[in-house]
Amino acid sequence: MISTYDLREKEIINITDGRRLGYVSDIEVNLEKGRIEALVLPGPGKILNFFGKENDYLITWSEIKKIGVDVILVALKDEIIIKEEEDGKNE
Repeated sequence: MISTYDLREKEIINITDGRRLGYVSDIEVNLEKGRIEALVLPGPGKILNFFGKENDYLITWSEIKKIGVDVILVALKDEIIIKEEEDGKNE
């Protein structure tokens, strides 16, 4: 059994490109089915999870490949561009 606190302590890594995506900020739960639907990652530019959810990233349960002791491995088809990297490309 794993708690939501334990999920928030694990770093998410995309096995498609090896990129570190960050840490879980929230989860989406389907109350009718009683299961987790997605993990939520804070989007670029969010400070301490403030300023709304419109820029958050959702990782669906089907994209999660393994929940390990320290990390959560996911396989994302679409590339997530972190704001710092986006800013570096424009220089």
